[in-house]
Amino acid sequence: MTGSSDRQLPVVAVTGGAQGIGRALAYAYASRGYAVSIADPDKEAGFEVIREIRRLNGKAIYLAADVSREEDVERWLRVTAEEFGGVHALINNAGIGRGGDPTELDIADWDRVIGVNLRGTFLCSRAAARIMKRQRRGAIVNIASTRALMSEPHTEAYAASKGGILALTHALAVSLGPHGIRVNAVSPGWIETRDWQYSARASEPSHSERDRLQHPVGRVGRPEDIAEACLFLTSDAASGFLTGQNLVVDGGMTVKMIYEE
Repeated sequence: MTGSSDRQLPVVAVTGGAQGIGRALAYAYASRGYAVSIADPDKEAGFEVIREIRRLNGKAIYLAADVSREEDVERWLRVTAEEFGGVHALINNAGIGRGGDPTELDIADWDRVIGVNLRGTFLCSRAAARIMKRQRRGAIVNIASTRALMSEPHTEAYAASKGGILALTHALAVSLGPHGIRVNAVSPGWIETRDWQYSARASEPSHSERDRLQHPVGRVGRPEDIAEACLFLTSDAASGFLTGQNLVVDGGMTVKMIYEE
């Protein structure tokens, strides 16, 4: 257990915090003075993140958890609140995708994607909101996707889960607002995560000029871009009047018309 001085730190809970965008979120919040709690089923990657944060004198804990399982979620957030004295921000980042021809998609794959992405977001939000209600303040950020707004073929389960997250975001914002809890969403576009994996599996990204030029900003997105958006949405700067919104972070890709040559 931590000492009383640790209880003065703001606390962030991050799902899927071991790799990709979640790993960047964990490091970004730790660097801003947050105590960080991550939930992820990948133990090797999860403990690696915690070791690195602690090496830099940050406060962090990791629990192996499947966010689609109610008991896992309840345990993770209960331990987080006991260890650090509360939960001030929750980032619902955990997500998976299983694609295929929709006429052939196995219903078990559909259920698994909805279970992790949408059910998991609700379970974590519900458990965190119970803690935040006692605090009379808190911020939740749900990681959706531009795939909630536009699609590629054979992505029905993923698109449905992310569309559901956007609807859940504004519903929770209305229900939890009177308790001092803000709820927003971030919809990433193309975010390169190959260099933000468990160290033994990480690789150096490479993109073509065509890849870069699909984005008005001239590059593919990085996990740090999403972390900065989440830091803003959970900060005091956004605390006064910003809730129920979806912030698209895609380098302008979804507003650029692209013609096939």
